[in-house]
Amino acid sequence: MLTNIEIRKIIPHRYPFLLVDKIIELEPGKRAVGIKNVTANEPFFQGHFPEYPIMPGVLIVEALAQTAGIAANAEAAQAGGENGDAKLGVFASIDGMKFKKQVVPGDTLRLEAEILSSKMGVIKAKVRATVDDKTAAEGEIRFAMTTVKK
Repeated sequence: MLTNIEIRKIIPHRYPFLLVDKIIELEPGKRAVGIKNVTANEPFFQGHFPEYPIMPGVLIVEALAQTAGIAANAEAAQAGGENGDAKLGVFASIDGMKFKKQVVPGDTLRLEAEILSSKMGVIKAKVRATVDDKTAAEGEIRFAMTTVKK
């Protein structure tokens, strides 16, 4: 299990864009399961939509990508990275993403990412977000790993 503080050592995202609160399962380089506690205080609910708050689908995909990035980069980050530099995953594609359930304040979003392949710095992952064991979103993502100078 990784805490929010430990997650921040692996990926460079910060509030309000760090969308993974904790990691409850981790097999570095293979898979990760994260949790996002969705609260009414999220800044995006001010405009999406104030009278009927729904977590934007693109942010669910971003939370899934962050979870996949943690799975892909956890081992290197725990070893200190290359010369202390952080790795950042940037989207290359989002394939077959389906949204099946709205995510609203009070939900606990379970974020699952399985690394399918890693070739020449491009990671492919199967991702799935659930609330109460019901699929909210699922699909595949690809992201390219790039080095961020500290």
